[in-house]
Amino acid sequence: MDLLGINGSPRRGGNTDVLLQAALAGAAEAGARTELVQLGGLSIAECDGCHACWDGAECVKQDDMNAVHEQIAAAHAILFGTPVYWYGVTGLMKLLLDRMVYFNAPANRPLVRGKPAGVVVPFEEGDPAMADGVLEMFRKSLAYLEMTFAGAVVVPGVTELGEVRDHAEALAQARELGRKLVG
Repeated sequence: MDLLGINGSPRRGGNTDVLLQAALAGAAEAGARTELVQLGGLSIAECDGCHACWDGAECVKQDDMNAVHEQIAAAHAILFGTPVYWYGVTGLMKLLLDRMVYFNAPANRPLVRGKPAGVVVPFEEGDPAMADGVLEMFRKSLAYLEMTFAGAVVVPGVTELGEVRDHAEALAQARELGRKLVG
């Protein structure tokens, strides 16, 4: 079982990265191979809505997303991570989600159909409900692609780089989500 983590935060070593690393460690403890994609280091252009991929062709954008499509297709489970930016996902994560239209093509849908996916969402505000829009976006997007939403770890009230390391319960929840995704 392979778990692919996708970090939509531009901050390496930040709270999203720490939560993803904890989840990947949990998956590795359960015997899975893991890999982490840092979107902040990639070049991913916006989707033009040209629908070339709907006909089974590779995306016409010749950027790093074509390799990420392959990684998503090869993984058995996906774990997305994004902080809350203005009550939504980061721009990096939105670009990735928009380009996942590639998996809407009849030829490509089987590459993700039934795969479990989860999400980790740390953010500055103290009210957990501030992540509701992010969670709803993932639930609807994953359901549309016929993927299984396996769960989320939501951690409000973390601002400083890596501050979530002081939240033992959140790290334990992330490790458990990693195990669940590959179990």
